[in-house]
Amino acid sequence: MEQLQLPLLWFMLAAYLGAFMFYAFSFWSRNAAIRNLALKFVYVGLVLNTVVVVLRSVLIGGLPLNNGFEFGLCFVFAAAVAFVIIEKKFNLSAVGLFVMPVLVVLSIWLVSLDLTVQPVMPALRSYWLAVHVSAAVISYGSFAVSFAVSIAYLIKDKKQHDNTSRVQELPALKVLDEASYKLIFIGVPFLTIMIVTGAVWAEYAWGSFWSWDPKETWALITWLVYALYLHTRFMKGFKGKRAAWLSVLGFAAVIFTFFGVSYLLPGMHSYLV
Repeated sequence: MEQLQLPLLWFMLAAYLGAFMFYAFSFWSRNAAIRNLALKFVYVGLVLNTVVVVLRSVLIGGLPLNNGFEFGLCFVFAAAVAFVIIEKKFNLSAVGLFVMPVLVVLSIWLVSLDLTVQPVMPALRSYWLAVHVSAAVISYGSFAVSFAVSIAYLIKDKKQHDNTSRVQELPALKVLDEASYKLIFIGVPFLTIMIVTGAVWAEYAWGSFWSWDPKETWALITWLVYALYLHTRFMKGFKGKRAAWLSVLGFAAVIFTFFGVSYLLPGMHSYLV
């Protein structure tokens, strides 16, 4: 069954790439029927994504959260689920044009990795793994879609007075702003859980709650950016463009925490690459 992973990943990538292409075509042609077809491709990709997650779980005999590939696989899954939910709640199908590139890029990275099942490292043999990494997956997935929605907001805001621009096909600015906020509001508590459980786990595994490991430090920086987003929104009434830029900055921190730290600043979390 291990050999099935790569073909399924390629089919998943093809589905997400197909969704992006149909979203792009519907955006330029203003064809709602094609946009609905694009959403169907998202569902196909999500089903294949789910199959690979389940298959990997069977292969390793547990939750697929032990290394970079497994985290990335669940990251893509969480982002796809977040998009499907937010699309239904806010009628944001057109925003798929901005969400799909994130899923496509992550999927391309996944198919480039070694998919061989390896023994679980001793440091990861803990019940804290499920809580800590699952919280990270949910928060990262929410932030990824919030980032895409914020990009859509910034593009529409720039062209909002041009009635001939195709960005008028995007949802209203108020809807985009609210959707991005709701996603971050969901993501921050899970990011907090990730940091707290990580600290407790670190004390158990390494004898210290906090060691300023690069991954820990950048996770904290990411939390501070999103905490600033919520603080300024609640206390200062920051919405719209300023909130959207904070969302973009926050996701940049997420990506650096996951990829940049793993490849450029190796530390005690290096085995997660």
